[in-house]
Amino acid sequence: MKINGLLIALLSIFVFQVNGQDNIAPIKWEGKSTRISPNQYQIELKASNPAAWDLYAPGINFEGIPSAALVLPDASIKIISPLLANTAGILKKSKVFEGANFEIYNTDITWHAGLEFSGSVPASIQLQLNYTYGRDEEFFPGESTSIEINFEGGVAKAASLKIEKLNIDQPLVQCDGTNETKEEEAGLMKIFLLGFLGGLLALLTPCVFPMVPLTVSFFTKHGSNKKKGKQLAFMYGFFIFLIYVSFSIPFHLAGNINPTVYNDISTNVYLNTAFFIIFLAFAFSFFGFYEITLPGGLANSTNAKHGSDALGVFFMALTLTIVSFSCTGPILGTLLVGTSTSGAWPLTAGLAGFGVALGLPFALFALFPQWLNSLPKSGGWLNTVKVVLGFIELALALKFLSNADLVAHWSIIKREIFFGTWILIFLTLFMYLMGWIRFPHDSKGEKISNGRKAFAFAVLAFTLYLMPGITNSKYANISLVSGFPPPVCYSIYADPVNCDEPLKDYQEALKLAKEKNKPVLIDFTGWACVNCRKMEENVWTNQEVKNLMDQYVLVSLYVDDKQVLPIDQQQTYKTSNGTTIQIKTIGTKWSLFQTENFNATSQPWYVVISPDEKLITQPIGYTPNPTAFAQWLTCGLNGMKTIKQQQQVPQP
Repeated sequence: MKINGLLIALLSIFVFQVNGQDNIAPIKWEGKSTRISPNQYQIELKASNPAAWDLYAPGINFEGIPSAALVLPDASIKIISPLLANTAGILKKSKVFEGANFEIYNTDITWHAGLEFSGSVPASIQLQLNYTYGRDEEFFPGESTSIEINFEGGVAKAASLKIEKLNIDQPLVQCDGTNETKEEEAGLMKIFLLGFLGGLLALLTPCVFPMVPLTVSFFTKHGSNKKKGKQLAFMYGFFIFLIYVSFSIPFHLAGNINPTVYNDISTNVYLNTAFFIIFLAFAFSFFGFYEITLPGGLANSTNAKHGSDALGVFFMALTLTIVSFSCTGPILGTLLVGTSTSGAWPLTAGLAGFGVALGLPFALFALFPQWLNSLPKSGGWLNTVKVVLGFIELALALKFLSNADLVAHWSIIKREIFFGTWILIFLTLFMYLMGWIRFPHDSKGEKISNGRKAFAFAVLAFTLYLMPGITNSKYANISLVSGFPPPVCYSIYADPVNCDEPLKDYQEALKLAKEKNKPVLIDFTGWACVNCRKMEENVWTNQEVKNLMDQYVLVSLYVDDKQVLPIDQQQTYKTSNGTTIQIKTIGTKWSLFQTENFNATSQPWYVVISPDEKLITQPIGYTPNPTAFAQWLTCGLNGMKTIKQQQQVPQP
């Protein structure tokens, strides 16, 4: 009986867990290189094997899994001679592979391989070695270790990211900047209100809306004690709020997380692609093709625990949360995806708003039961709400695919493609609202109300508003949706009229600033940064702001760019707090540059420094008011004037 690769891997994981700590990194590796020619080297990888494990020789194939492999950090490095051992091993029968003979080593051994650099040779690299070892029935394929190799004559690594002469606490001039505490509070309030809006939308879905009069009637007719019934109704609403807020508890318990992790999550290519697929699933669920529900047994279990007091009311609230998941899940998922990457408190604020919007109506209608008479009757309009939400989910799904496309530079969802897709989505929504398209749960022969027609024409007006977005004209800058589409320069047109591409390398900008004796305006930005696009399209285009920015050397540093750096610019960097980070991508480099020098992780983040790298004024973040941003730019220019005047004063 043959054992396939997947079974081998599963068996290996199981054995590893059973054996515990004794099997953690049992073989130690170290490496060195010998120069053969200016760009060719032989590397030697020495294995220290004190426990006499069976180390499988290179070149063996275990049902698709190689026994050993080198993973190099850059495509400019080629393996010109394969990984081999300097001495022959011994043949040993395998108890895993039905007695087959394999060449193994159970003592210290040295492997070697030949490398060739097509570009400049770095002073050192971190390569990855995958190897296989085992003993008797134990078998561990694909064990991975990182080995640093130094190269004679290699180019020294990039300089430190830290600007030693810069003092973030002592800018040259003080300007009236934004109050970060107030901005943070305003941001949390905005997220709370967005969550509240999401809760109101969920309230208008077929899974929740019919439950309002039924549940309220249950409490208001609570025996002869109507006062207690109202108290229980308030308790019911509060428990709904509490349940949704509790979803954020794991994020608080996660502890002290590096703030850059949230940015890494929000710009991760695989996660954004996964969110795109998830949102598509949500959209088609709202269209009525299927339902996304939690296991039915969970609802039955909570329903069985109903009682007449606080605990029973809690389980009633929990039951509502579970049975309404098919409608609230997609909306809640949108909220979770949109805020979880910002940290624990923004997520809590959004969930609190969602819970308040869902729980408050039950309390209010219990207090004022006569209001129930004014509620519209359940009907086809509830399904219409669901379908409209489905189209919105569809539009939001494209944003996540666009994020992945931008940071990975796939060049698939260009700006005009994005607008074109949105136009098709909202045009289809218009056709649905007019009754020209039907979905599975729509009632046959349903009459289209005047209100629905009015909303349809509002959607059509929005669709027409988006039309210039697919053109190469000055009208293509659609300010109402700025931040959602890709940047204006990410275009299908060879020469987009609204594009004024800034520099993207700090050292290049610094060199130009010294030549022109201008201050440097550093724009810490991101391909997937919504507020960055809003600043570029709504604030930077202001004529006063534009004139002021022309007096700077502008450099945009993308902290989420996944493009791999040239091998001679990759490095292992030790941060000011002692953390060691591998810098392999452009985004990691500029993200660390921002955190190390300016103690900030948010984008956009604007910094003004002099050509000799001194901080001129206090950095600021998102500033949607063009006047306020212009004032800050003016303050920075005044600081540069002071520097120029000092340069003109003759030294004694």
